[in-house]
Amino acid sequence: MLGNVTVSTATTFGRAPVLVHADVAEMARAAADQAATVLGAAVRDRGMAHAMFATGNSQLAFVEALVTRTPDVPWRDVVVFHMDEYVGIGADHPAGFQRWIRERIVTPAAPRAAHYVEGLGDPAAAAARYAELLAHHPLDLCCLGIGENGHLAFNDPGVADFDDPLDVKVVELEAACRQQQVNEGHFPDVASVPSLAITVTIPALVGAAHVLAIVPEARKAQPVHAALTGPVSTRCPASVLRTMPHVTIHLEEESARLLPR
Repeated sequence: MLGNVTVSTATTFGRAPVLVHADVAEMARAAADQAATVLGAAVRDRGMAHAMFATGNSQLAFVEALVTRTPDVPWRDVVVFHMDEYVGIGADHPAGFQRWIRERIVTPAAPRAAHYVEGLGDPAAAAARYAELLAHHPLDLCCLGIGENGHLAFNDPGVADFDDPLDVKVVELEAACRQQQVNEGHFPDVASVPSLAITVTIPALVGAAHVLAIVPEARKAQPVHAALTGPVSTRCPASVLRTMPHVTIHLEEESARLLPR
């Protein structure tokens, strides 16, 4: 369900459509328009939509476009989820993903409800609770990014499982993943980044009816190239995206610069 999106280049890698936009702003608008189309259709069909959102710097332009510049999103009938949280980080931690979702989506958009991964307390119990919530709220839309090590959510290469029996699990973060959080300015050094996190697993992410991968920036060019042209393998968890026709991958010129044209 692409809606009325404008692209510079449209192609297919594997089974997934890949849209390459002229710049980040165009990519954000197009992805927001597509997300609004999916959410609107779900609300018309069932009276409610369930949507999961990634966090982090790469999602800022898209989320801002969706929340502030896309007027036809039926937020009052949308239930919001997010993908992951650090173990030991609470709702108001400046680097926490619960806070990211609350400040950038929930407060300005006022959806019907929002369910958060809780970083404090028993992580196994928090994972089980969130899995139960997802079981009762089948996702209409999952908007995700691709990490610098090819991860999806916090499914790093060392813990990613394309056939994971769990929907949510506790994982140990790779050094490359923790370094990315430092590089993006969320923590002062790697030692400050928690080593454990709770994440929605790959089958639960791609089990959404529609999946949008929104991947800007030159630093993502290498993992994008690996995901779309390398082996389909948990060595690059994002490679699974190209095996699925219900996934749309939104890139811009910098993140797509290593792809064959």
